[in-house]
Amino acid sequence: MKEGEDPVQGPGSGYIGRFAPSPTGPLHAGSLVAALASWLDARAFNGGRGGRWLVRIEDVDTPRCIPGAGEIILQQLAACGLVPDEPPLWQSARGAFYQQALDRLVAEGAAYPCACSRKDIEEAQLALGHARERHAALPYPGTCRHGLNGRGGRSWRFRVPEGLLPTRWSDRRLGEQQQEVAAEIGDFVLRRADGLWAYQLAVVVDDAAQGITHIVRGEDLADNTPRQILLQHALGAPTPQYLHTPLVRGDNGEKLSKQNGAQALDLHDPLQALAQAAQALGLPALAHPHNTCTGDALAQWANAWFRNYNGPS
Repeated sequence: MKEGEDPVQGPGSGYIGRFAPSPTGPLHAGSLVAALASWLDARAFNGGRGGRWLVRIEDVDTPRCIPGAGEIILQQLAACGLVPDEPPLWQSARGAFYQQALDRLVAEGAAYPCACSRKDIEEAQLALGHARERHAALPYPGTCRHGLNGRGGRSWRFRVPEGLLPTRWSDRRLGEQQQEVAAEIGDFVLRRADGLWAYQLAVVVDDAAQGITHIVRGEDLADNTPRQILLQHALGAPTPQYLHTPLVRGDNGEKLSKQNGAQALDLHDPLQALAQAAQALGLPALAHPHNTCTGDALAQWANAWFRNYNGPS
């Protein structure tokens, strides 16, 4: 994004995709699947003539980020032949743009301060007869929607419009999707009580600023889509097309992630790592894996990706 450019209305293009890892550790097998999918989708666009592919390091959650992990991720991508078309964007340098977006939402009555802790929310929901399910967050009951009642504000929340119909979108792999954000999520956090920017606001502001037209990411992030669509509408930003890819799971059946001990990629043989990621995406095996260079392999998978996901053009 150029200096002085509106933080929500970025440049336009036929296709701009992105891979946006959090630097909480090196890439693992699951994150390589997401990276490869987003790269292939960009390269296969428009009958193989291609679009642009960007990398954004989402390092706003500083307590979870590991120093140097962002640089390691970029090195891992380069070793696999996945090189962005522009220098990477680092979210940690973009706080002023997030503040601009929050100020706009506050001025328009679409955001408000909240004094509630997680315990407050859980107690309020218990009083309504709603117990928290394992691995699930309780929807915000709207306690501070109409004022703090003398309490100090801790965070900032997005005001989900009243009477909102279910938010609908079409996913290129999962099909037609919908969610009642008010009932299932409630007013969601934009800036956390610890002062850090919430993922939902940062990702929407940056996707708009970079002109992202197509988002390809793991299926575990599909639940975030309706909240991001509501923010896009509130900020006057376009809604990209979405494709959520299959998850790579560990032996215990849970999503492979850094939090549950996923091992860093072994890139002594980048082609082998890429071949495993391609297999997870349902792409064909290489006919001659021992006589194929990484560039040729990526080109073959881009052709297969076009047939599987992009359709004729």
